Amino acid sequence: MNDLFGGKRPPKGGAAEPDSYSAKDIEVLEGLEPVRRRPGMYIGGTDENALHHLASEIIDNAMDEAVAGHANFIEVTLEPGNWLTVRDNGRGIPTDPHPKFPKQSALEVILTTLHSGGKFSGKAYETSGGLHGVGSSVVNALSERLEVEVARDRVLYTMAFARGVPQGKLKNAGAVHNRRGTVIRFKPDPEIFAKHEFSAARLYRFCRSKAYLYRGVEIRWSCDASLAKDETPASAVLHFPGGLGDFLAAAVQGKAAVVPAPWCGEGDFPEGPNGGKVGRCEWAVTWLDHAEGFLNTYANTIPTPQGGTHEAGLRAALVKGLRAYGELKKEKRAATITAEDLLTGMAGMLSVFIREPQFQGQTKDRLTSPEATRYVEQALRDHFDHWLTGDPGTADNLLAWAIERAEDRIRRREQKDTPRKSATRKLRLPGKLADCARESAEGTELFLVEGDSAGGSAKQARDRETQAVLPLRGKILNVASASTEKLRGNQELKDLIEALGCGVGDKFDLARLRYGRIVIMTDADVDGAHIAALLMTFFYKELPVLVREGRVYLAQPPLYRLQHGGKSIYAKDDADRELKMKREFKANAKVEVSRFKGLGEMPPASLKETTMDPKKRTLLKVVLPAEDRAATAELMEALMGRKPELRFKFIQDNAARMDAEAVDA
Repeated sequence: MNDLFGGKRPPKGGAAEPDSYSAKDIEVLEGLEPVRRRPGMYIGGTDENALHHLASEIIDNAMDEAVAGHANFIEVTLEPGNWLTVRDNGRGIPTDPHPKFPKQSALEVILTTLHSGGKFSGKAYETSGGLHGVGSSVVNALSERLEVEVARDRVLYTMAFARGVPQGKLKNAGAVHNRRGTVIRFKPDPEIFAKHEFSAARLYRFCRSKAYLYRGVEIRWSCDASLAKDETPASAVLHFPGGLGDFLAAAVQGKAAVVPAPWCGEGDFPEGPNGGKVGRCEWAVTWLDHAEGFLNTYANTIPTPQGGTHEAGLRAALVKGLRAYGELKKEKRAATITAEDLLTGMAGMLSVFIREPQFQGQTKDRLTSPEATRYVEQALRDHFDHWLTGDPGTADNLLAWAIERAEDRIRRREQKDTPRKSATRKLRLPGKLADCARESAEGTELFLVEGDSAGGSAKQARDRETQAVLPLRGKILNVASASTEKLRGNQELKDLIEALGCGVGDKFDLARLRYGRIVIMTDADVDGAHIAALLMTFFYKELPVLVREGRVYLAQPPLYRLQHGGKSIYAKDDADRELKMKREFKANAKVEVSRFKGLGEMPPASLKETTMDPKKRTLLKVVLPAEDRAATAELMEALMGRKPELRFKFIQDNAARMDAEAVDA
């Protein structure tokens, strides 16, 4: 080891050995030799992903011609033997002698010299995917053979290469008419990529995404029939006038969305310091209801799977815009919305076109241009604000959906503070739960009843094989206005959650639900209706998936029994009693009317016949329509929230209508 003064330190216990490291050990790799020696530095490796990166480099060059307005179609052909051909009708690679290398054509320089190309100055391309001038030359270096045809000024030129080495000079192949552009046909070197071959399905998907990204281009795909697998067509013309909106519509087809139609648009970035355009962006965004979302981002048509600064701009525009809309609507809870809440269930596409973008590495998986965040946020923010205010119904639904997710996130975070139970502890069921015999959830029901008295009657009336009964003590906690501490400490809710078995918050798992249906069965009076409302509030706030999945029902027990002679019928309320008195009995009949003070006073046989027997009973399913999400949230907050003035207003607004309906009844 050299010391600070350039001298040698002898090894311990002996003299210094002769220096065997000299100038002759220094290698200088020229031309394309470094690429073949260290391909991982240029394409990320030698695996299947790296192999397909070669295809993307050549297709991206053709796309740059299209985006620049010089080409309107690209042909991509996969042939047996791992040959790929890419053709465009652009300007064609220049073929005249290069000023710096007069003995070589510009085409030869581009394909044999690293860091050469027409995308450095910005004169030939305002925006492009290739930046470092290594794409075509790297593909050439790593190909067993590469052949080029260029049609310029009605003359056809050809040239061939083997592992990056020219196989002769550029040839004039004669005059051509009605043709222009570049054709590159190449076969990756099996010495580099071992047994890897191009995947027709992967290349087809790549071409389709490129066609979506630039609506002005038509990509003509073809492959040999023997290579067309996994529903990949042997030939297809890919052209999408709707651009990203078309892609998104196809990707989310059949999935329930929070908004009726995607938010799509395009916009220019602000002018640069010299007054010129610095780029533009396009987007298509929607939000899915209980489905996994995605966000695909691109820079100059290059996929950026790791996102980057343009994605950060999109996030900022959406979150700030929705918060501002919530503030406009005087919804204080909107301030709690974060990017996590808004983007987790979002399905979106973002494509930016920017001059001299900066990427992380040659494979360009992440955009790092710092100015892209500001550009994208400014371009999207005004459009998003106009979209929200232009359709208040859609905006209200989106705001309510985001607030739900924010509240759920906050609950999950608070629940993490609760000590976890031992994983080895056996399942503990509430002591008052009368469970059913069937072990699987299919076809089973859990009846939630008020009090031990009603529980006793229900337990006698039930089908023990499929019906379970859980008595609850009085009125449960109103979860819409209670604090997190009260929720944790409420024993009735703890018993209910343990009986269900599916957990809540981030511990929720629908597959662990122990019953197929949950039936709220309360007395047919005002107190019973209040308890039912409290239970529905609990499910809406803490277990909304059960409501959306159609697992929660309301039983319809009768309030009266009408008897005359041997005839006995039931009425659910006062209006139903009067109607049946007129329809079922003669006018002068002395009908014995019995009013059930509660389910506990109803004989088990009557409870079974009227309310629990699946063949005779009536159940009301509790539903939550996606299109009425905002209205439902507003109604829930008014009726069950912390502000009594909202309930008072609701009563004032609806009292006249309720009186009229009562008179009509």
